[in-house]
Amino acid sequence: MTDPAISERVELLGLERSGLIGLCRQWGEKPFRGQQLMRWIHRRFEDDFEAMSDLAKGFRERLVQDAQVSVPQVISDHTSTDGTRKWLIDVGQGNAIETVFIPEANRGTLCVSTQAGCAVNCQFCSTGKQGFARNLTASEIVGQLWLANRLLGSRSHAPIDQGDDGAADDHDRRVTNVVFMGMGEPLLNYDATLSAVRIMLDDHGYGLSRRRVTVSTSGVVPMMDRLALDQPVALAVSLHAPNDALRDQLVPLNRKYPLAELMAACRRYLAHAPRDFITFEYVMLGGVNDSDEHARELIDCVRDVPCKLNLIPFNPFPQSGLKRSGAQRIRDFAQRLSDAGIVTTVRRTRGDDIDAACGQLAGDVTDRTRLAQRSGRSTIILEQV
Repeated sequence: MTDPAISERVELLGLERSGLIGLCRQWGEKPFRGQQLMRWIHRRFEDDFEAMSDLAKGFRERLVQDAQVSVPQVISDHTSTDGTRKWLIDVGQGNAIETVFIPEANRGTLCVSTQAGCAVNCQFCSTGKQGFARNLTASEIVGQLWLANRLLGSRSHAPIDQGDDGAADDHDRRVTNVVFMGMGEPLLNYDATLSAVRIMLDDHGYGLSRRRVTVSTSGVVPMMDRLALDQPVALAVSLHAPNDALRDQLVPLNRKYPLAELMAACRRYLAHAPRDFITFEYVMLGGVNDSDEHARELIDCVRDVPCKLNLIPFNPFPQSGLKRSGAQRIRDFAQRLSDAGIVTTVRRTRGDDIDAACGQLAGDVTDRTRLAQRSGRSTIILEQV
């Protein structure tokens, strides 16, 4: 049972800089204390207030009494033969989420979750089969990045000067890119996602550029427009079908926001985006959306939207009733798109031996409470951009 005194403490992990500064003012502290606190938490990954040595003793005592940094609790930690690392994280009440780190020669990409489960229920997505439990808080979202940096040994003991401008060097961090492509639909948990993004971008936080943070959506049009105005970052859209009839089946959200509305929202977003293209994700389903005619329709669908197409070989799972397109079919499909002048890539599967690849089922979807028994075996939609 949670200690009532602890539950009443202010959770700092999900507070933006303005929130930390406001809290310091409320406690009679100078505003710069909020910036110091943010750097301790998000640049040195410190959760022990007594270790924050350049904070005044009285301020540290107040933090110990009235605040907390809730460290994500890891249920399991698995590393793939290709170096991909996956953490299963307990978020309480029998629910768990997954976070995946994908190392490459010149960058490290972290895939974070925004919901426990997902309500969008795309036909090819195993997360949807588990149902929707709840939205994650901003602290639970940004906590995945905090945890990954700490466990990966990133810059945890570098000195911080009081006059530090807060900028973070990429070579000091193992995580250089963040993609909101784990469990859940980020734009259906908009406020928490927005706060997490802002903390990741803040120079006193993680110092990531807008081009290095990607939010993926299945097409929540009103929230795409809000994100464009509030905090535009790189955008990926889970497309998966070139016409409304097929997309209605594969991505039920299309019945509310059909392709014409979605493409218009993409064009509007580009006016504010840090990149001059939208990434469209397209899972390759054998005999469903991979014919030459589908390729022609797809070319027509995205023709007016500067974009990159990312083709994803489907990872089959029980209950889907779907199969992966053959390798030659994927190559032919990609060639047709490329011949039409569309930048097209075929995603390389990463982490499939630890159930961390895109859309892999891993876990008992009928019982989310037996976390210990399914550690390392719950679901993630892993998309790498």
